Amino acid sequence: MKRRQFNKLFTSASSGVILSSAYSCNNHKKKNKFGISLAQWSLNKMIKIEKTLNPKDFAFQAKELGFDAIEYVSTLYRPELEKMTISKLTKELTSNSEEYNIKNLLIMVDDEGDLSSSNANQIIESVEKHKKWVEMAYELGCHSVRVNLEGESELEKWKKNSVIGLTKLSEFASNSNINIIVENHGSHSSNGKALAEVIENVNLENCGTLPDFGNFCIKRKNNSLYDGPCEVEYDKYQGMRDLMPYAKAVSAKSYDFNDKGEETTIDFRQMMSIVEEFGYEGFLGIEYEGNKLSEKEGIRLTKELIQKYNY
Repeated sequence: MKRRQFNKLFTSASSGVILSSAYSCNNHKKKNKFGISLAQWSLNKMIKIEKTLNPKDFAFQAKELGFDAIEYVSTLYRPELEKMTISKLTKELTSNSEEYNIKNLLIMVDDEGDLSSSNANQIIESVEKHKKWVEMAYELGCHSVRVNLEGESELEKWKKNSVIGLTKLSEFASNSNINIIVENHGSHSSNGKALAEVIENVNLENCGTLPDFGNFCIKRKNNSLYDGPCEVEYDKYQGMRDLMPYAKAVSAKSYDFNDKGEETTIDFRQMMSIVEEFGYEGFLGIEYEGNKLSEKEGIRLTKELIQKYNY
């Protein structure tokens, strides 16, 4: 296992993602710094609620929207996995991405147990549940699997348990050259400083972060992890600075836009400046979560906003 070289964090190699193709589609006079990918969650309503998009057609839909790189979401394939094996699903997704010349970047994995539990058996069980997604990521040609750190409410115990869970899973994933990355995704994981400490203590090259522009709510009023008004929020710009030294992917979250095309809750100029500050050279994954616009329109406006500051 290779340990992280912290004195190299601020070089271009620190992004942890070797993406010689990151600029392959940027043949314009103005060379963009970052590639732009599409996170499947941006289309979750079309898939889950409207049922106008089969998740297996993600590559086709991404190409139609002008993307050449995508990020999968595990839970959107639950109905498919009730009808077929994960091996067969992987083959179909691989075939589709190849047909439309789409690069598979990562899989966002949810609801596969508690990697941060104080119950050692629950950590082991969660690691086992994640293994199939690591194998799927390898077959798809992805570089990473995004995981959550849940299962413990006390911060210091959470940090200790998270190091144990991440180390076990990262060691397994290293055999397939897959990164295990953690998103700021509610509760303690949205505490940028605490999550950075966890990643540093794991200290493995294939364990890092997926900083998300918008997911810095530590506590919600209804104690829900993802839904409801935020009661305690970590400063999103400080959070990005905390997590970017370990970033192997970045999620460009968006919710709503004003008449000038700017995001109303996130300063994209500042966010992209922070991403650049740390020498990141990978993709920015669009993750539109708004309710006022259609998903396709939200995706389009987010892409235009990234392009506005992507120079």
